[in-house]
Amino acid sequence: MGLVAGVVPDRLPTAVEGGWSLHMAVTIIGRALSRSTIQKDLLPVASKGEKEAAVRTAIIKFEQEFLGRGPDEVRVFIVRDMLVVRLKGVLTPAERQLAKTAEGIDMVKRLRQNLIAQGRERLCEQVMDLIGAKVTALFTDIDTVVGERIFVFTLESDIEANFR
Repeated sequence: MGLVAGVVPDRLPTAVEGGWSLHMAVTIIGRALSRSTIQKDLLPVASKGEKEAAVRTAIIKFEQEFLGRGPDEVRVFIVRDMLVVRLKGVLTPAERQLAKTAEGIDMVKRLRQNLIAQGRERLCEQVMDLIGAKVTALFTDIDTVVGERIFVFTLESDIEANFR
């Protein structure tokens, strides 16, 4: 598990507890540090899977709160400087009815695009907070035949490199 600056715990574990001690941290880092610096520098970094799971939870919550219902299934993938989100079972019963005609398909797509446009800033901020990289763009599309939606967040940096 890696280490990163972040929230400062009340105290650091000791070597007796199987964790870090002040002496161990100074020895490993190779420079004298204050306790506050050590507390900020020696916190665990979330794994790729943990980051993907956190984004998954946020997307489900966003869909439930902002769009009225959550998807049946959500998968999240960190791929270099992108975050790809696949949502299955996103259509409401009314949207499934509308999607039986070409005009209805256009209506559902426009409605979903407009709703995302209104919540775009909030969604991008949540993702940025969870993964620690600035979101530069958000692309989305919905397939009304299979009831799936895709989000692709492009990021300022290659966050996948942090997990190699």
